[in-house]
Amino acid sequence: MPKLLHIPPAGESLADQAYRSLKERIFDFGFMPGDRLSESELAEALGLSRTPLRQALQRLQHEGFVEAQPKVGWMIPPLRFERLDALYDFRILLECFAARVICLMEGPRPGLAMLSKIWRVKPGDRIKDAREVGMLDESFHQELIALAGNSEIVKTHREITEKIRIVRRLDFTKEHRIDATYTEHGLIVKALEARRSEESQRLLSAHIEQSKIEVRKITLDMLYRAREAQNLGL
Repeated sequence: MPKLLHIPPAGESLADQAYRSLKERIFDFGFMPGDRLSESELAEALGLSRTPLRQALQRLQHEGFVEAQPKVGWMIPPLRFERLDALYDFRILLECFAARVICLMEGPRPGLAMLSKIWRVKPGDRIKDAREVGMLDESFHQELIALAGNSEIVKTHREITEKIRIVRRLDFTKEHRIDATYTEHGLIVKALEARRSEESQRLLSAHIEQSKIEVRKITLDMLYRAREAQNLGL
């Protein structure tokens, strides 16, 4: 296994370093779904002892990114698209609820103005970097939930976001998906600003549903390519 090199942020613990490095590798399909992980090999690759490594693996296990295999070790769980689809559907329920609440609010809603400034821009002013757009996209949906003012829904939505991030970020590896996201977000904000509840919910639902479809296609393609490269020893 090659060295998993990175520059750790100041003050980051060894367990945090291991957690972040392994999670990035999982998200980039450096570890494939179904792969078994050896603690000794991981410890050597990370240049760490077993204790912080196990702490990192246990944290990843809690989040569902690795599974403990009795008497065997650890495994990257297979991607369960049925579960991912269910989480996307749950997002639709939560965000449509938030849209209804936002449309019923009286008085100014400065959070919408901020979102409008980011997403309702000319095509030439749109950000093209996939990673940055991915972070902005998460912030967009989290801000909609936050504007509704229900702390329990905020917490649940954040947990869902974390669970689908492994595939959701891939939505922005295709340029046409970045453009579509800008257009769709802009229309959603416009409907919310006009307090058109049914329209904003319809737009949100269609936007999330399309993202669910696209990430499945992109993920399957990336898995195929990564497996082919692995088989060729690249």
